[in-house]
Amino acid sequence: MLPMILSAFERDSTILSAHLRTPTPYLEVLETAAAVATTDLRDVRSEMRKRGIKVYEQNRLNTGIEAKFICRGYHERMLLLNDIVAAQAAIHMRRYLGLDISSFKSYEEQYQIK
Repeated sequence: MLPMILSAFERDSTILSAHLRTPTPYLEVLETAAAVATTDLRDVRSEMRKRGIKVYEQNRLNTGIEAKFICRGYHERMLLLNDIVAAQAAIHMRRYLGLDISSFKSYEEQYQIK
């Protein structure tokens, strides 16, 4: 999800710089958010290496994103549905931009998982 968020920040930066009269303050906010997301991506990749997880294939499907990965020698497959990815990405983007995300419930809170 983080690479998609970084791509969205880059795309939005290009659009803002082309269409706003004074894009600099907005671009600075997006650059700061992208820098934090890049740091998080580096940390996630490092943690995945530490835990022996390697994603070796990703495919975009009509329903979402399929990722094939190896975890401790076992080959697995995961499907991330488009709606869920979009919702989660929007929440993460808000957090990176410094917006309040306290009104969004976590999965555990929403489904009362203990």
